[in-house]
Amino acid sequence: MKNDRGDIKVLVIDDEDGIREGSERILSRMGCDVYGASRGEEGLEILSSRKPHIVLLDLKMPGMDGMEVMRRIHEIDPNILVIIITGFATVETAIEAMKQGAYDFIPKPFEPDPLRIVVNRAKERILLRQETEKLERARRRTLADLGMEKSRIRTIIESLPNGLVVTNTEGQVVLTNPTFCQLIGLEPGACTGGPFTDYITDEGLCKLVQDISRGRYVDFEDIPTYEFVLSEDKYFQVKGRPVLGERMECLGAVISFQDISAMKVLDRLKTEFVAKVSHELRSPLSTIHEQLAMVMKAMTEEEPDTDQHLISRAKEKTQGLISTIGDLLDLSRIETGNICVETREFRMEELLNSVVDFLDAQAKAKKQSLTLQLPEAPLPTFTADPLALESIVGNLITNAINYTQEGGEITVKVDQVGDNVRIAVQDNGFGIEAKYLGKIFDRFYRVKNEKTRFLTGTGLGLPIVKGLVDSLGGSISVESEPGKGSTFTVLIPVQR
Repeated sequence: MKNDRGDIKVLVIDDEDGIREGSERILSRMGCDVYGASRGEEGLEILSSRKPHIVLLDLKMPGMDGMEVMRRIHEIDPNILVIIITGFATVETAIEAMKQGAYDFIPKPFEPDPLRIVVNRAKERILLRQETEKLERARRRTLADLGMEKSRIRTIIESLPNGLVVTNTEGQVVLTNPTFCQLIGLEPGACTGGPFTDYITDEGLCKLVQDISRGRYVDFEDIPTYEFVLSEDKYFQVKGRPVLGERMECLGAVISFQDISAMKVLDRLKTEFVAKVSHELRSPLSTIHEQLAMVMKAMTEEEPDTDQHLISRAKEKTQGLISTIGDLLDLSRIETGNICVETREFRMEELLNSVVDFLDAQAKAKKQSLTLQLPEAPLPTFTADPLALESIVGNLITNAINYTQEGGEITVKVDQVGDNVRIAVQDNGFGIEAKYLGKIFDRFYRVKNEKTRFLTGTGLGLPIVKGLVDSLGGSISVESEPGKGSTFTVLIPVQR
């Protein structure tokens, strides 16, 4: 007797054919798979092969009685729910059976509804138990996955070539990798628990880590890269990002340390090489330039009609080389920190008037107007290296003159923004396409198009300006549109 119509399997063990057949009809309509057995021994055989979820068991049967069958069932599978079928004369026995582990009992003869109620209740318990087991398996699997993931993450962190530090919102170190401990000279595993300031004493870096840990940076792109010196020969570049929770709240910071000592040594050697070569070339080139000038003068006096364009071209090229060498030497001094060191107080208005007056003749030669616009209120006394400021403004104005057509307009606007002085050099010249704006501060880079390809230059003016602005603790930005002109804006702190 079997009907495959559901996931719940029911075995009916009763010696009365009517009970078995009636139970089959009722339970099949409930979506159960139903099996029947007339004796206890037969029922146990079916149970071993079919593995039912519910057993309807009669206590009074020939051969093995119901109590013994129930005991055997629980030995095979304690999760099987046994519902006792009993006559009124054996109700007390049924109650005893429930004490021994039976799930419920139903007296016979029974109507379909009581059977459905008892079996449905048993089905709900089975489904609930299955769901519980499913959730438990999922939980164990999740825990195993988490454990594996944690182990994998730790392995990755410990194998990173860069030093790594994780802090909480208070700036306390909660995780490090061996590379970090090695970089700062501590034993592995000895770098957690204390505040970040216990391991790194650089005030600027400690403040940056504290700010990142407390979520003070809204835009992560604004988080600066930091460089510091641990000792005379150890240089590090540090990058940080906040650790975010599920609700995007800041939980701390992850800080990466990269040893850039070798790069610094290479940069120093490169700078020293450029400075030495530039210095060695400058003297002979200057001599050649002066000799060419003398030759041209003599030829003009003795043979006025002589074609001098070749010598004139050579003189022009040597002057270009001398300018390039001068720019390279300026860059070398900026990189080695040998510039912006003569700091003193001065009036910004006087310095700007001097630079504009000096370059006004160059602008007038191209029939351009060069205007200086100062604020109505006097600017505060400036404290910096005046030669650096002269070079910044002079280079920007010279660029504007070179890259503006004849008859163009160049305006230098100055005002105060907070603790900074803002200097904007604006022209209505050729302009720069947006795709080039990210490259114009690179060394030797020059924008070349139909309007600018005949202009001479080294491509070092803007890199020098950028280096000087950085040395003064300021910033520079540019806005430009082809055919309408460019505006270079410099912010320099009043006190440094």
